[in-house]
Amino acid sequence: MESGEEIEIADDNNEFSSVMGRKYSPVVAHDNDNSAVVEMTSVRPGSSSSSSLPNHDLKKLKVGVHPNMASDEREESLANHSTNGPQRESKLELFGFDSLVNILGLKSMTGDQIQAPSSPRDGEDVTLTFEQPKPTADKSGTLMGVFMPCLQNILGIIYYIRFTWIVGMAGIGESLLLVACCGSCTFLTTVSLSAIATNGAMKGGGPYYLIGRALGPEVGVSIGLCFFLGNAISGAIYVLGAVETFLNAVPSAGIFRETITRVNGTDIAEPITSPSLHDLQIYGIVVSILLCFVVFGGVKMINRVAPAFLVPVIFSLLCIFVGIFSARHDRPAVGITGLKLESFKNNWGSAYQMTNNAGIPDPNGNIHWDFNALVGLFFPAVTGIMAGSNRSASLKDTQRSIPVGTLAATLTTTSLYLVSVLLFGAVATRDKLLTDRLLTATVAWPFPAIVYVGIILSTMGAALQSLTGAPRLLAAIANDDILPVLNYFKVADGHEPHAATLFTVFICIGCVVIGNLDLVSPTSTMFYLVCYAGVNLSCFLLDLLDAPSWRPRWKFHHWSLSLVGALLCIVIMFLISWAFTIVSLALASLIYYYVSIKGKAGDWGDGFKSAYFQLALRSLRSLGANQVHPKNWYPIPLVFCRPWGKLPENVPCHPKLADFANCMKKKGRGMSIFVSIIDGDYHERAEDAKEACKQLSTYIDYKQCEGVAEIVVAPNMSEGFRGIVQTMGLGNLKPNIIVMRYPEIWRSENLTDIPATFVGIINDCIVANKAVVIVKGLDEWPNEYQRQYGTIDLYWIVRDGGLMLLLSQLLLTKDSFEGCKIQVFCIAEEDSDAEGLKADVKKFLYDLRMQAEVIVLTMKSWEAQGEQQESVEAFSGAQQRVASYLEAMKQQAQRDGTPLIADGKPVFVEEQQVEKFLYTTLKLNLMVQKYSRMAAVVLVSLPPPPLNHPATFYMEYMDLLVESIPRLLIVRGYHKDVVTLFT
Repeated sequence: MESGEEIEIADDNNEFSSVMGRKYSPVVAHDNDNSAVVEMTSVRPGSSSSSSLPNHDLKKLKVGVHPNMASDEREESLANHSTNGPQRESKLELFGFDSLVNILGLKSMTGDQIQAPSSPRDGEDVTLTFEQPKPTADKSGTLMGVFMPCLQNILGIIYYIRFTWIVGMAGIGESLLLVACCGSCTFLTTVSLSAIATNGAMKGGGPYYLIGRALGPEVGVSIGLCFFLGNAISGAIYVLGAVETFLNAVPSAGIFRETITRVNGTDIAEPITSPSLHDLQIYGIVVSILLCFVVFGGVKMINRVAPAFLVPVIFSLLCIFVGIFSARHDRPAVGITGLKLESFKNNWGSAYQMTNNAGIPDPNGNIHWDFNALVGLFFPAVTGIMAGSNRSASLKDTQRSIPVGTLAATLTTTSLYLVSVLLFGAVATRDKLLTDRLLTATVAWPFPAIVYVGIILSTMGAALQSLTGAPRLLAAIANDDILPVLNYFKVADGHEPHAATLFTVFICIGCVVIGNLDLVSPTSTMFYLVCYAGVNLSCFLLDLLDAPSWRPRWKFHHWSLSLVGALLCIVIMFLISWAFTIVSLALASLIYYYVSIKGKAGDWGDGFKSAYFQLALRSLRSLGANQVHPKNWYPIPLVFCRPWGKLPENVPCHPKLADFANCMKKKGRGMSIFVSIIDGDYHERAEDAKEACKQLSTYIDYKQCEGVAEIVVAPNMSEGFRGIVQTMGLGNLKPNIIVMRYPEIWRSENLTDIPATFVGIINDCIVANKAVVIVKGLDEWPNEYQRQYGTIDLYWIVRDGGLMLLLSQLLLTKDSFEGCKIQVFCIAEEDSDAEGLKADVKKFLYDLRMQAEVIVLTMKSWEAQGEQQESVEAFSGAQQRVASYLEAMKQQAQRDGTPLIADGKPVFVEEQQVEKFLYTTLKLNLMVQKYSRMAAVVLVSLPPPPLNHPATFYMEYMDLLVESIPRLLIVRGYHKDVVTLFT
């Protein structure tokens, strides 16, 4: 195409060609590129540029061919073009996007990962690349996509070769109850399935997709894999049924043969021949392999051959019913009475008894049948309702096809079963019902061969549906990338799941080798019931929570129906076999546990998250805003992650700070809030904050901390923390303890801004009535594997609501400190008060159920203790620094003619008071060094910053207090008791 060549676009594309009043100008063309590019520039409505586009039937757009150039050259070319281009205006400029971009953006709501282009700024042009649309695969409608597969799966082998036998064993009355019970279960499950399937776009995976998105990936994968096993085993049931029918119809085809001449210990007129186990195994394996080749042809081929399998099935049903009504009139046979009231009465009651492996009544048989066992045998005859949802990716309209097609198939087959019970019970004697498993073929008109063909085609069609749906289900689970072990079964969109098909056929052959349909059927039933219970529970949870996103198009549902359906599934499971039930539930639980440990996390907006959210809201409202009783008090630490200095790259929080946060919770109970502050403007650094929050959350999970991460952008650390301490949390779930590291490096690295920030944070905590825990020696804090020995020493100087005592008890619950003992140090004003104070503290600790040794120190011992050389040097250095700093402030005040100013505010300092504070912290430090030299950790009360003292002075007091103490917790409580004497 030559540069500047015009393409004419018909009038029906007018809407596109004049989007937002833009005109289209060509880009430089090159002949060696085939991708056409249309470039749009804005024009003002009514301007000359706009009027230059005549309102003809054909609109002409200048189209050029995009150059084959390097990406950086292309970007530079486009940038130059857009810079020189005319200014654009948009009618929707206020909203930041135009209609075209908005339409493209809607695609992301359906789950398609489409990078929606951002709206162009003024002066920029939009470049659109036109490509040939990809051909889409043919989609199925309701009839061929849902109704036919469901009908083929439901109306399977059990109806043809076991249903008359079930009527003979259970009688008409209990057979009606059996059909009603199983049919009700699948009907209620279909209602739940219809509600979930019409609540949004549905991808491949059928019930797995529904359950996973409703109950979470763990439950979805566990139940989805169980349903996959049920489908694979069902394929074996259909294969065994087809082979058994073929060998009964053509006995000469059998390599081996089994003959029965006596029933219930008496001779019978004609020997009963049944297929041999080895024949069933050999033919079953061959048929499974042949079906595998058919399935490899793809779902399109199966859709083409499905009518060929279904038409003979429907014709055979008509022959059976015609034969029932004409029985005894044209072809009299032994045991066939025709529709007689006497037969109906005789067959009304049950006749449960022992049978051999072939189902022939025998007192010496090894299988006993009762109602529960018949439920397990019959239930696969009502399964298959998921056949349509298994192929949801191949449907044109899942939200319409799945409910209509599945319900139609369910009601059709259930009605057929109920009518068949009445007719079969009235057409033959009980002996005939129990000994002729192919009675449907015997009564068929005009001859049994039609039913034989119908049975074989029915089972082959159902087997194909199972072997088609099961691999797609497994591939859908693998494609979600939840379990790495399933990566072998991943398939790209539009490709056939060959690996999953081979695995499915392998399971099918393994079940075929068993060779007994009556034994395989209950196993499949269990897996189906687990899946159906999951679907009902999903709908129950979603309906009960009634989240804003729960808006199914299918309106005929209620949470009570789903609950009844789920309970009915579980009851049927226990009716069939409590051992099978426990095994199947245990298997689902093991898969759930494995997925929760090894699986990759996925947030699908499942119902459990909604339930947790509503439960949290309700609990929060019930807590109210009143003061929490001490018995119900839990520490909710706000861990201040921002370091005083630098951390290694990609480490958003000091590792030991996370370990200490875990030490503040008993048995992991409670919540921690990890907070960091980014300096800057929020509009400029919002994306940095999101990335930092994600990184901090990942690190918290890595450290196995129960907590959440928050990142705040503020002009500086002080303002950021002040906003955090006022607003963080909701109601009584606001953080009550501020945890941070002591800034030991402020003097060594000359960080002069730290004192004012540190003091400001402590003052903010006092004003907000938050407790404070400052950790000194954080690098030396032990992890969970480092056992500590010695004591936990508490220097209990001021009343703190019992927080220091509670922290010591929480430390003892951790493996690191469980070998330690607690010592409580108290200070008495006079020697005469020492014994009384010791007795009172002991009684108090006893009432608090806390074991600790109480040591009382008097002021005399305080004054008499010797001074160590290191402490004396630290004291002298602090005195000199305070004096020089005070002198500098005085000189500055004299030059400016103002009062003393520090940290931007006036201060009032008495030198004598400063000396007293320094001396007090020195004596306390010496006391700790003397009595707690072997302590694992020391807890001491935090002195509040003195009013009108510079922040640097307070840091000198604190440095003197923590001098030469390797591991120290400085604690300040708040005006609330956190421990209580009463039960």
